[in-house]
Amino acid sequence: MAGNTLELKRISASSSPPAGIREAPVVCKLIDTSTCIGCKACEVACQEWNDLPPETTVQVGTYQTLPSMTPHFWNLIKFNEYESGTGLHWLMRKDQCMHCADPGCLEACPAPGAIVQYNNGIVDFQQEYCIGCGYCISGCPFDIPKFNATTKKVYKCTLCSDRVSVGLEPACIKACPTSCLQFGSKEQMLQIANKRVTQLKASGFTEAAVYDPPGVGGTGVVTVLALGNHLEAYGLPDNPSIPWAVTLWKYPLKWIGNLAILGGIIGTFAHYVRFGPKEVKGETAAGQGGR
Repeated sequence: MAGNTLELKRISASSSPPAGIREAPVVCKLIDTSTCIGCKACEVACQEWNDLPPETTVQVGTYQTLPSMTPHFWNLIKFNEYESGTGLHWLMRKDQCMHCADPGCLEACPAPGAIVQYNNGIVDFQQEYCIGCGYCISGCPFDIPKFNATTKKVYKCTLCSDRVSVGLEPACIKACPTSCLQFGSKEQMLQIANKRVTQLKASGFTEAAVYDPPGVGGTGVVTVLALGNHLEAYGLPDNPSIPWAVTLWKYPLKWIGNLAILGGIIGTFAHYVRFGPKEVKGETAAGQGGR
């Protein structure tokens, strides 16, 4: 696909969008869980391309590399055993940042420029502006951003924005041997995903579905699920959205606080105009006695 200049669309802690935004195709990653073989090539490719330090694997009774993602591990294949009326299913899903169209992390971030959304939909963290408050973690309905206690910064998948900007696909997709992972425009990926769902339903997986939750405006990572009505089996939330606490804090409470501050300033000025500066009677009498 053609290179993308990664022009900014939204910036954290800014109420106005950058000037001169041009329309650009929204890029998207497709994850077809029905063809994932759990080879973990995508995990290795992510670590190598982003020059991330190695992590010590943890044995938790499964083939899963780690229990969850870390600040140095942004892409994790989750292994889940799920038993239903049709038998035992071994479900594998690539867990990573979903690059929401309406990102809760960006909405919650109070540091100007620490989180940006490009005009192609990619949500990226700029660690040089991160203040380590962790609000982005509480704002993400997918529990993706991870805090590094050493650097006091937060990290996550960037959808290989550096590769995408020069027309390359993300490293994990380049490494996938089964075409479980594909990359292109959102429109293209949805067409492929819906076609695959039709195939799965014809093969007996009547619950097959595409995961592209509207509660976050849709995602830049769409997922094909063979058991589409059992999201918990894949570790996915049902209808995720920006937490109400973030919305309450960023809008009503913030404006109420600003109005309270403004009211205090106006009240102080009005009192000064009406009554003049405050004088302490004892000090005034002492001053007159000295004269």
